[in-house]
Amino acid sequence: MPPHEAFLARVAQDGVKFIDLQFTDIVGAVKSVAIPVNQLPEALDHGVWFDGSSIEGFARIAESDMYLVPDLNSYAVLPWLAGKDTTARLICNVYTPNGQPFIGDPRAVLARVLAEAEAMGFIFETGPELEFFLLKPNADGSIIPPVPQDTAGYFDQPTDLVGGLRREMTATLEAFGIVVEALHAEVAHGQHEIDFRYSDALRTADNAVTFRFALKLIAQQNGLRATFLPKPFRGMAGNGMHVHQSLKYKATGHNAFADPGDAYGLSRIAQQFIAGQLAHARGMCAVLAPLVNSYKRLVAGYEAPVYISWGRINRSALLRVPRAHRPESTRVELRCPDPSCNPYLAFAVMLAAGLDGIRRELPLPAASEENLYLLDNSRSAALPTLPAALDEALEVMAEDQVVRDALGPHLFERFLAAKRLEWDDYRLEVTQWELEKYLPNY
Repeated sequence: MPPHEAFLARVAQDGVKFIDLQFTDIVGAVKSVAIPVNQLPEALDHGVWFDGSSIEGFARIAESDMYLVPDLNSYAVLPWLAGKDTTARLICNVYTPNGQPFIGDPRAVLARVLAEAEAMGFIFETGPELEFFLLKPNADGSIIPPVPQDTAGYFDQPTDLVGGLRREMTATLEAFGIVVEALHAEVAHGQHEIDFRYSDALRTADNAVTFRFALKLIAQQNGLRATFLPKPFRGMAGNGMHVHQSLKYKATGHNAFADPGDAYGLSRIAQQFIAGQLAHARGMCAVLAPLVNSYKRLVAGYEAPVYISWGRINRSALLRVPRAHRPESTRVELRCPDPSCNPYLAFAVMLAAGLDGIRRELPLPAASEENLYLLDNSRSAALPTLPAALDEALEVMAEDQVVRDALGPHLFERFLAAKRLEWDDYRLEVTQWELEKYLPNY
């Protein structure tokens, strides 16, 4: 059978008229180019060329020519474009003219670190939990100031509108092959969570990117807006992207984190992995929490971590070890990422940090099982903290060689430059808080 014949037959059977070729820039925004389906055989054989110089952080003018190579495993018909203009999407890898993976492609960055793990005998698996708010547009159609769609609390029974919308979102995600396992209201008013199946990190990064753009579109089609902004409301919990993670042995498929004889059920590999993430928590924070706004979520008292610590029952800790009903379910939950991050880069630096702990056989510090926000100052001061603002996170990242190496020099330099510009722009802003606080008195 000629190459791709079976795949092309499937596309024809689905009645597809257009193919949406997707990839992400360095900040995780989805980019795409559409081609008529009659151009698909050429795209599969030779790729689709584009100008990379106009993509955030990709390349300079002198090195702009690149091409997209579709990953056939990512094929899905777009649920909202079925019918006359039936359109399918394919997530792509980015290549340079010499046939090499482009070092600035976030998907390639993750693939490279995953290959390092495989060389050590491991497969990295993740399960991100993306929280989001549903907002009611204002009379002029804007969402500033933001207004929550509902006032439900954690696990409250949804209204007909919200319950129906969450079920529509679930059906849409499942049309992409994303297996949804739970959907529920979160802590804050108008806040929701839809959890999908744990899998290998490249697949779950693809799914997280799809999750964001699909849910935004479905919300808009229903007269609402979905936002993944980390902290849209003062005084309420923000949006997190807690990431459950584990390693399994490539040779056997068994969970490398499991040791039923340990008090926490953790193997030596797991303990070293956790120690590595604790050691690089500050250095990778700018990737995991990449916005100025991210650090308004990472404050005490709103279910987000501040102290660099780990434990089991302690949800104020940075890393939590959920109780596993069976050894193969043993995993570690990192609680500082938020859903504004680029999932490919987030998983890459998380894995690199954990692997560094394994390579160096880092010892695991004692667990912190008390509520860290209630500790007296002397005890809490003994624990290091995450960066308090984006500028601090960027400075720490610049000094973390493991994070630099995980991103690679090209992407690291462009990410750092883009985020420093963002911080400098924020510094020039005069906020409503400042005017209300100071203007009457000064």
